Amino acid sequence: MKKLLFCIPVVLLALAFATPKSFYPIDGYERTGIDRLAYLQKLVQDSVAYNRIPPGAYYSIDDIKLRLTQKRDSAITYMQDDPELQKKIGGLFYGLDQSYSISVLDMTDSTNLKYASRNETRGYQPGSVGKLAILIAMFDQLEKLCPDDWGARLNLLKYKRVKGGPFAVYDHHTIPVYDIEQDKLTRRTAREDDVFSLYEWIDHMVAVSNNGAASVVYREALLLKVFGEKYFDLTDEEAMQWFKDTDRGEVTRLANEVVNEPLRAMGITEDEWRLGGFFTNGGERYVGRMGGSIGSPKGLMKFLINLEQGKAVDSLSSLEMKRIMYQTERRIRYAYSHDLDSAAVYFKSGSFYKCDKSKGPCGDYAGNVFNYMNSVIIVEHPDDGPKYIVCLMTNVLGKNSATDHMYLAGRIDKALQEQVAQSRATTTGQ
Repeated sequence: MKKLLFCIPVVLLALAFATPKSFYPIDGYERTGIDRLAYLQKLVQDSVAYNRIPPGAYYSIDDIKLRLTQKRDSAITYMQDDPELQKKIGGLFYGLDQSYSISVLDMTDSTNLKYASRNETRGYQPGSVGKLAILIAMFDQLEKLCPDDWGARLNLLKYKRVKGGPFAVYDHHTIPVYDIEQDKLTRRTAREDDVFSLYEWIDHMVAVSNNGAASVVYREALLLKVFGEKYFDLTDEEAMQWFKDTDRGEVTRLANEVVNEPLRAMGITEDEWRLGGFFTNGGERYVGRMGGSIGSPKGLMKFLINLEQGKAVDSLSSLEMKRIMYQTERRIRYAYSHDLDSAAVYFKSGSFYKCDKSKGPCGDYAGNVFNYMNSVIIVEHPDDGPKYIVCLMTNVLGKNSATDHMYLAGRIDKALQEQVAQSRATTTGQ
């Protein structure tokens, strides 16, 4: 019966899904309770100019669809290089060294997918792209807890509020905190005493890539696995006591299972993508690292294909994760390209670098020991424009690769635009 504590009546649930068509996820506030969306919704309703996001960030919730649900084979089936697209994509990297790796899937015509790659199996430290593994882990545990009750899963995300505690610190990335009553938006770092819903912690993790939020969501996915139905009534104090009382090695093992087993279920191997631990020192006080973190364009592409197929956990979870990835915060790096301004983008970026002053110039995002920068993105141009997936991973020493990612985004988009135009011309000619 405890599972029902977070279920709202069917009538109210129906109303939550029947909000007027406006902008997503801006119109998702009533459905999710994410206060940041209430702020954006008010700006739209009051016709306030907001230049932080481009036109493609104002898509409706009804416009967000899974595009490959008719494709039931394993993801690797659709990852065979198309000669024509391979030539176009390969030419964009002429003269560049082997630190650039990429996988591209053109899914404009879902009946005729086209794939291209370059060093797709090479492993990189995924940085914040690894937070997507935590997102998957959360939805995987929700499905295991409530396999036949999607409404209960949504209610838990919306109404279960948890305290950040030591897991939330420390991180320099700020989070948006909106006081609805005072109509005031503040951007600040996460604090131990912060209390947000699961949906809001997830939003902080994905939309602004907050490390503290990632550790909190990871913690809650682990607690879902450990406590099952007892999680509905679990207090912050009880949760922390479990970490203190349980053998650290056992906690580490369970945490590793929670975040990596869902990847294996999608056919992603350990060498293609794995997450080795938490994103904050606060989290690592209680949970050790295991196996290290690695990512590759091939592994990440497998996930995004599974997502579009509705096979990332299940179809409803896949769609919800895609909505969460829909970028309505400031677009950066690859997604900053103005060639994508009118397109909907579902995006995550990550970086990880190290400097050694004795080896020469280096700086933020310009490490000279290693300098990983990664972008994974689904791009959907409006109307008949191209729809495609890109997983780009680089390790260019001594240089902030954000600009390179942005320029490559424009070149890749142009190549896909040409690819779609040629395909249509060929079809028309026939």
